[in-house]
Amino acid sequence: MINPGRLMAMARKEAIQLRRDTRSLILAFLLPVILLIIFGYAISWDVRNIKTAVLDQDQSAQSRELLEAFRSSGYFTFQRQLRSASEIAPSLDGVSVQLVLVIPPDFSSHLNAGQPAELQAIVDGSDANTATIILNYARAIVQTYSLKVQFQGRQVTPPLRAETRVWFNEELESRNFIVPGIIAVIIMIVGAMLTSLVIAREYENGTMETIRSLPINAVEFLTGKAIPYFLIAMTDVLVALAMGQLLFGVVMKGSFWLMVLASSLYLSVALGLGLFISIATKSQLVANQIALLVSYLPALLLSNFVFPVENMPRMLQFVTRIVPATYYIDIMNGLFLRNVGMSYIWPSFLVLLVMFLVSAASAVVKMRKEGL
Repeated sequence: MINPGRLMAMARKEAIQLRRDTRSLILAFLLPVILLIIFGYAISWDVRNIKTAVLDQDQSAQSRELLEAFRSSGYFTFQRQLRSASEIAPSLDGVSVQLVLVIPPDFSSHLNAGQPAELQAIVDGSDANTATIILNYARAIVQTYSLKVQFQGRQVTPPLRAETRVWFNEELESRNFIVPGIIAVIIMIVGAMLTSLVIAREYENGTMETIRSLPINAVEFLTGKAIPYFLIAMTDVLVALAMGQLLFGVVMKGSFWLMVLASSLYLSVALGLGLFISIATKSQLVANQIALLVSYLPALLLSNFVFPVENMPRMLQFVTRIVPATYYIDIMNGLFLRNVGMSYIWPSFLVLLVMFLVSAASAVVKMRKEGL
């Protein structure tokens, strides 16, 4: 039986202790804001402003038209006009450009004769993902220009015309995906990493024996310990939502209350995990390191946030299924980008509910074994 008075007394005790801990307050309030700003501004998977050098050996109207197609696409920024092929290697070696376009001297003559003409694209492959995207952009522009030349001067309709439309993230902006993901990371920092210290602190301070003598049970003790961190983390979520909208223009399309429900459930999983770690280790240093390994890093790296799960080895794909952030990010993407309801995201809710029950039950059982 839970006694509300004892529960709130424990919550007040933890809030007073937290207020005196400057480092935890900084971690709880300042770090999430810093993370959101850094991730929002510094991290982007959009490849734009591709630094490009051009070696136009043809200097014809056709070559200038092709280069204008690259320039007007909005993805390529022409940095240098090369005079000879000997300047290509120094341009790429010095990382002054990412792409070199080489138009041979017979480019226009081949086009005028109705023969295939060549364009050489030399790309810096140091970053394989960026290089692949650059080459895809270049191929698309060349293909479009090729069709234009093919039907130029003829009253012929191209045999195929693609009408494309992007759903859910119409602007194709990484920030629309980053903001929901960073909220998942913020919750893990406050929910798991901070709470992993609270009970270990009692053991290190020698106050656990006094707590065992109090008329309080394990559920009241753990719930009271978790309440201040629950309120702090939910405040961080609301601040992150406001900052995402004001700084980055990221607006949630789905239900606000579904987001609150999902965040509360995910946070409860994080709190249960942090409390269990704290009870099991009894050391703040060890608890912090374990919480970093099992909560923050998986939420950042194994949740389909930074790296696509589909590209991971099968073993890691299996590991991602036990990472709570995987299901929370799936819910948040549905609410932020797709405007879906509970009928689409209930499986992720169900998994988080099961995880919460397991983590909370494990913490309670472990606490009772410690004599509370």
